Amino acid sequence: MSKKRNLVLYIAASLDGYIAAEDESLEWLFNVEGEGDNGYSEFYETVDTVIMGKKTYDWIIRHETGEFPYKNKECYVFTRSSIENTEDVQFINDDVVSVTNKLKNQEGRNIWIVGGGELLHHFVKEKLVDEIILTVAPTIIGKGIPLFKKGDHQLDLTLKGTRTFNQFVELHYSVKN
Repeated sequence: MSKKRNLVLYIAASLDGYIAAEDESLEWLFNVEGEGDNGYSEFYETVDTVIMGKKTYDWIIRHETGEFPYKNKECYVFTRSSIENTEDVQFINDDVVSVTNKLKNQEGRNIWIVGGGELLHHFVKEKLVDEIILTVAPTIIGKGIPLFKKGDHQLDLTLKGTRTFNQFVELHYSVKN
């Protein structure tokens, strides 16, 4: 039997745990001095599939210039609507857990949770996340979109390593089973 693929959350957050300001702005993040691409390219090579929620997809479409940023990866967007697939994206309105487990059981590299607080909440609650790579920005923004929603769930983690990229600190955890 082959090894299951890992579902990895790779994301940046403010020191007080927000992934975006209330207006969805990431300006606070871009104001921090990093180093190169802060490990992004290295991580990106470890994945062949990206998944995200519809709000995150819409944000990317609004803010990215040029071509779709995940063109060379399989990309799934979870949505409650029926939307026709594009050349780059497969829109999924089936059960998040069953679709994700199907993907995890396929051959391949890691699966990256690009974003979506709602979607991440499902993954955490259902204990589907295998690793968390969190890059912390030395900024406190006070309010915004939280990385983790409140709920009656708990994930126990094991620290795999830390790295710094100038002012950023990357924390790499595996989720205990």
